[in-house]
Amino acid sequence: MSKLDELLQELCPDGVEYKKLGEIATISRGGNFQKKDFLTEGVPCIHYGQIYTKYGLFADKTFTFISEECAKKQKMARPNDIVMAVTSENIEDVCKCLAWLGDEPVAVSGHSAIIHHNQNAKYLVYYFHSQMFFAQKRKLAHGTKVIEVTPDTLSNIVLPVPPIQVQNEIAKTLDYFTGLTAELTAQLTAELTARQKQYEFYRDKLLTFDVLRGGTINFYQRTLGELFDFRNGLSKGKEFFGKGTPFIRYTDVYNHRTLRKKDITALVECTEDEKKRLKVSRGDVLFTRTSETAEDIGWSSVMLDDMDNCVFNGFTIKATPKTKELLPEYCAYCFSTADFRQYVTKHCAFTTRASLTGNTIAQYRMTIPPLDIQNRIVNVLENFEKICSDLNIGLPAEIEARQKQYEYYRDKLLTFKEVAAT
Repeated sequence: MSKLDELLQELCPDGVEYKKLGEIATISRGGNFQKKDFLTEGVPCIHYGQIYTKYGLFADKTFTFISEECAKKQKMARPNDIVMAVTSENIEDVCKCLAWLGDEPVAVSGHSAIIHHNQNAKYLVYYFHSQMFFAQKRKLAHGTKVIEVTPDTLSNIVLPVPPIQVQNEIAKTLDYFTGLTAELTAQLTAELTARQKQYEFYRDKLLTFDVLRGGTINFYQRTLGELFDFRNGLSKGKEFFGKGTPFIRYTDVYNHRTLRKKDITALVECTEDEKKRLKVSRGDVLFTRTSETAEDIGWSSVMLDDMDNCVFNGFTIKATPKTKELLPEYCAYCFSTADFRQYVTKHCAFTTRASLTGNTIAQYRMTIPPLDIQNRIVNVLENFEKICSDLNIGLPAEIEARQKQYEYYRDKLLTFKEVAAT
């Protein structure tokens, strides 16, 4: 018998009674304030969207506030209540919740449920994140694009209700497990970030060519306008998508430093003239040219495969090489450097959105070593990248393994033999 089994046997040797949530809690809907009502001080408030993005399992302070006048019209959660988001875009996130452990009532927005109870709040929150609860909420959830679990149906959730002193002990144990898991995850994430920064440092260092200056190797600098022809992409209505010609999307460029045939999954209907004019071939470089922020434009992806038919999105710019003295893989690394990113963010235009033109990119100066040197640089960076990639596989896998281990012990600690109601 494991120590966990021994703990459960010690806490509840005869099992525990299972009850419906409606028997131990009252469940009500949240209010109706919106993000536009947010203030930096006033009455504390929790918007349902923040439960997904800003909060953990418990909270005693809020990130936002509303006015006292607005708060008079709202639904309030009292200290120790559970605040649960009851709509989401997916089944995994719907019913994510937190325990409000603050000293005063907190206003709760719509698309939320307020669960008022007399149990240990942490115990309930841990249960609401277990696989046992997940299996029940899946049966209650409805919707396609928006998944919802109505507060009324939550009353039918069945859960183990051990004595309060047992709930306290379980919550204390899970708090300890949670802290250990969070600490280990933070350490592994920091290690992953450090390795990535190390790779980026050596990549940028290798592409500054300081080691070549004053030597006998023949390399030169040219503006991108001297090296490439620029063209904007295809703009089409939604009705043209889903069939036709392979189509490179904005997200394909943003998410890939290089592109292969297998990466291009979208299709679009286009004319023969558009196919000819907007064709993408091996060696072409694509840049994101518009976004809400400067940080998201100017990201590049280089096509490494030849394709019979392939066109590209209107939110991107294609740069077609004028010379055969550029290795596509070398270009992919050059346009990922900090130097190029700084140039883009400094020179982009910004009105309601950030934007970038081919004329702007054309002014950037690029260093061109001989093809054999480009090949050597690519080989060095690919080998270094492989080492980092192995770490990028290993460390996230370790983080995931630790999270699954935590979830296993959490669910085991929340599983009891059921006894009949007295």
